[in-house]
Amino acid sequence: MKIRVICGEKLTSHGTCHDISQRPNKEKSVLIRENPCPTRLTAVILTLNEAHHITACIESLRWADHILVVDSYSRDATVSLARQAGAEVRQHPFENYSTQRNAALAAAAPAEWVFFVDADERATPELAAEVRRVIAERAEVGWWVPRHNYIFGHRMRASGWWPDYQLRLLRRDCASYDPARAVHEEAILNGDAGRLQSPLIHYNYETLAQFHIKQRKYTTYDAGVLLRQGIRPRVYTPYTQIPRHFWWRFMTLAGWRDGLYGVLLAGLMAYYEMVKYRKLRRLVSGGS
Repeated sequence: MKIRVICGEKLTSHGTCHDISQRPNKEKSVLIRENPCPTRLTAVILTLNEAHHITACIESLRWADHILVVDSYSRDATVSLARQAGAEVRQHPFENYSTQRNAALAAAAPAEWVFFVDADERATPELAAEVRRVIAERAEVGWWVPRHNYIFGHRMRASGWWPDYQLRLLRRDCASYDPARAVHEEAILNGDAGRLQSPLIHYNYETLAQFHIKQRKYTTYDAGVLLRQGIRPRVYTPYTQIPRHFWWRFMTLAGWRDGLYGVLLAGLMAYYEMVKYRKLRRLVSGGS
């Protein structure tokens, strides 16, 4: 069994993938990791069939000490492209987003800090400099990062999509995720968190088809959450959600600032709310 020391801004080894779901045999000898140049910051990318995005994402993270891709057994070229780009790749079976992030935190050892980035996100040089500065100078154990969301090619200015803070920069030994929270996961910190100013670039939904595929999964999960919370909607509730949510997103969240894109996104998210409550109605009545 080889121990690789990974140090510096670019990985030079393109070794085989490691399955981090497999635990070593207890009878094996204990190996002590010698690391003359300890990794302070590991950028982590969770992937499943992200061949379209993975190379550009890794390129935007060259400033990190170590780049780790935790892959859920992609069926496309994600793994080979990530290795070609210089990232370390480990594979772990997907249960939910929280367990996957916990596995990534463990796999990132001995890094002091972990910076989670999605494959469809890009880190700018300004963000890189700010990350380096705060982990060197500040006492917070977590940092919220704003995102510029590009939806259908348009950078959203409001509508609930800006500043869209995400808790992504974490002191590794002070963070964990609740495995019971399958999606919309958020790190649990043992300490304080701050807010960065420089945004991630997020290439969100590119087509309506992509939007509907992703939201179909989220409406099912959210309906289950409402059921467990004891929410019991009336027969008309799904349909009253449409004007209510449209008004909230377009007026309260200033979706009008995004023009026609604001109208479109307010309408799509109002539709999302209707579908969510219709699914909840089916769950309450014993359907699926």
